[in-house]
Amino acid sequence: MSAARARADGGGGTLRAMLPLLVYDDALAALAPLNDLRPSFDVRCGAYTLLERLKRWTGGSDGLDLRLAGVIVPESRAGVTRETHPGLPVNAALAGDGECVLVNGRWARCSPEALREIQELGGRLVEQGTGEVLGVLAKAGDVQRLVAGDYAGYEPFEHAVASGKQVLSRPWHARTVRDGCLAMDLPTTRDDRRRTPKQTHLIGDAALAIEGTATIGPGVILDLSHGAIAIDEHAVIRPGVTIIGPAYVGPHSTVLDRAIIKGGTAIGPWCKVAGEVGGTTFQGYANKAHDGHLGDSWVGAWANLGAGTTNSNLLNTYGEVMARAFEPGGSGKPGPTERTGEQFLGATIGDHVKTAICTRMMTGCVIGTGTMWAAGAAIAGTVPAFTWATDAGVRLYGIEKFLEVARASMGRRKLELGKAMEARLRGLLAERGGAVGG
Repeated sequence: MSAARARADGGGGTLRAMLPLLVYDDALAALAPLNDLRPSFDVRCGAYTLLERLKRWTGGSDGLDLRLAGVIVPESRAGVTRETHPGLPVNAALAGDGECVLVNGRWARCSPEALREIQELGGRLVEQGTGEVLGVLAKAGDVQRLVAGDYAGYEPFEHAVASGKQVLSRPWHARTVRDGCLAMDLPTTRDDRRRTPKQTHLIGDAALAIEGTATIGPGVILDLSHGAIAIDEHAVIRPGVTIIGPAYVGPHSTVLDRAIIKGGTAIGPWCKVAGEVGGTTFQGYANKAHDGHLGDSWVGAWANLGAGTTNSNLLNTYGEVMARAFEPGGSGKPGPTERTGEQFLGATIGDHVKTAICTRMMTGCVIGTGTMWAAGAAIAGTVPAFTWATDAGVRLYGIEKFLEVARASMGRRKLELGKAMEARLRGLLAERGGAVGG
């Protein structure tokens, strides 16, 4: 058991003190392109990112007796993190020598129950089977060595509250943890059926949550037979759309006319989505605004999929999908072929990826950050970051042209490319550009 954490409130009673919580990105896994432009705790898996969940769960009152005290990230992502999360301490040391809860930013399926278990049992909670660290009840003075992987004095333990795949260590693990994350994120009791327009058709009895500022067009079908549906603030569901739960539509996102959104889909903020989409996570600020199938995929920010872009998510043999992650360490080159454990696995699409009309994406492909694909050939295997592919061949995307396009796409959402993000993009292209055509 950890030390008692109570303090006098000045009025004769006691209040439970909130432990500081730190989230760290160890940068150990081969996650690219998911984490090229963000720390691991900002990768969307399910409706939310890990950091978004922790903000919802902590702060006392209805939440955990924890306060989010800051994050620890590699220096290559420190500037981007500060730009994305103004006011959140980044790489700042904790004052004093008390306890804190240290959470691995790759722990996508972190839960309040598991966090409470860490507080109560102490030591370090590890993933079953792999031994990867999920979280630690730590002394503040030990944080740096723990983040560096030195766990001396902190005994490991496993528990069923954190069973199954928990952490991201390959890009396809966003698919592996998807259903567990969505089940945790979607409501189980809220029922907004009376608030749907008369022309909305409801099927099934799972929970339905619709924010008051969301707009539901006529002829929409919300199928709750297999899971809950949540439609967040200022989302727009256009006429004739079918949404099959479990599914989430994020703030300011638009599901366009007659789209079919199948179960297991989570659409982050400010996206436009059309066509047939199933089991796919959109990080946010991405467009798939035309017909075409997208299944069991992960789509990065500022991606734009041309009309008719379609992917395969199932082999003709119905067998396990094999895939190649990028090598750890930043070489930008594909690593060895690995088993994914998935029968249904589509494309992992990095940030700022653009595809031409009628682009085909093969089962299990991984498309690196900043790729521009305008070739007639299908996208297969693992495509290095900043690939410019046409029928004339493959070359490196020029950085100034890339930044020009990035600024233009962000400007359509009335956002600017931050200085830290520009520096990260320039550094990433310089670091990985040698892999293109290799």
